[in-house]
Amino acid sequence: MSHVAVYALATLDTPNKVLTHAEDIASILAEHGVRFERWQPGPLEKGASEAQMIAASQTQIDALGYSAVEVFSVGSDQPHKDELRAMHQKMRRYSEDHARLFIAGQGLYTLQVGDYLYAVRCEKNDLLVIPAGLSHGFDIGENPYCVTLCLSNSVRGLTPECVAGGAGFPGLDD
Repeated sequence: MSHVAVYALATLDTPNKVLTHAEDIASILAEHGVRFERWQPGPLEKGASEAQMIAASQTQIDALGYSAVEVFSVGSDQPHKDELRAMHQKMRRYSEDHARLFIAGQGLYTLQVGDYLYAVRCEKNDLLVIPAGLSHGFDIGENPYCVTLCLSNSVRGLTPECVAGGAGFPGLDD
């Protein structure tokens, strides 16, 4: 189930607030320029190709105005999953919006806003658009299963700027 947990950076052991309804998640994130929506892409068969995954959501992607789409896929059988997890957990920001549509599985975005951390657990059919310049990390968990479409306006994909922070933040498995 998708949710957002809000933590004070001084007390990361217990969230101040946990919201589970899509409308509540969208509302609290919108206060910081973050977009959260539940999408209903077209039908997908199990084992769909990357092209089929993109085609199932193409109308909605076009409506958002993004010109480039990449598929990010990781499973628990991937040989370098631990390195991949460590790389994505590092806090980063981008010079343009960072948009992800979850096709399958789950992941946890941690967004640092001032003295607060917003831990956003996303799953199938969730769209999360993080505005340019907002520091965030992404956790795929110890036994990952995650397939997302990464949307951008750059054919080369987004280039992250790593920033300090992230140590001790809650993870997907916490």
